[in-house]
Amino acid sequence: MKFTRPKAKVNRALGLAVYENRGAVKALEKREQKPGMHGQRRSKVSEYGLAMLEKKKIKHYYGLHERQLSRFFALATKSPENTGEVLLVLCERRLDNVVRRAGFALTRPQARQGVCHGHFRVNGRKVDIASYLVKPGDVVSVAPRKNLLPRYREVLTQGAHNADWLVTDPENLSFTVTRLPTASDVSLPVDVTKVIELLTR
Repeated sequence: MKFTRPKAKVNRALGLAVYENRGAVKALEKREQKPGMHGQRRSKVSEYGLAMLEKKKIKHYYGLHERQLSRFFALATKSPENTGEVLLVLCERRLDNVVRRAGFALTRPQARQGVCHGHFRVNGRKVDIASYLVKPGDVVSVAPRKNLLPRYREVLTQGAHNADWLVTDPENLSFTVTRLPTASDVSLPVDVTKVIELLTR
């Protein structure tokens, strides 16, 4: 999903570094107030407004369209487990997210671009759908193309591996999904209960 709004403004509006590129993070650190001429106004936000804010966090953090979020919500409601936790776990399982988590991209938009351009294989098969859901046992590797291998070796030295449910193999430029993520593996600070109440309406 591509957002045309300046990412720094989105970070400031949400009060959270949902976009990880250096400029957007620095903008949030410098100016924590919301963007716009009324950014310092302390008006009371309604419950609906708070719920919308939480939903925007999820959409921007994982790069979801409204339809994609609704599809994940529909899948989550079919599970006997906590709907909110299942929703976030589904988001975590997206291929673009796991590529970022494994350290093969510096940001989620960068990971999404790489996936959509066919830079990755899942169990040896080309997958160019960012919303593809990985499962335990899946092996994700960089496509064996001469122009890609040096690039991702360099990215891997800069990227941060921050998921213990993924085991990275730097030598072969691949990683394995060892288990499904859980709610405790989600690093996004979001009140998902408010989001579920909003989507249930």
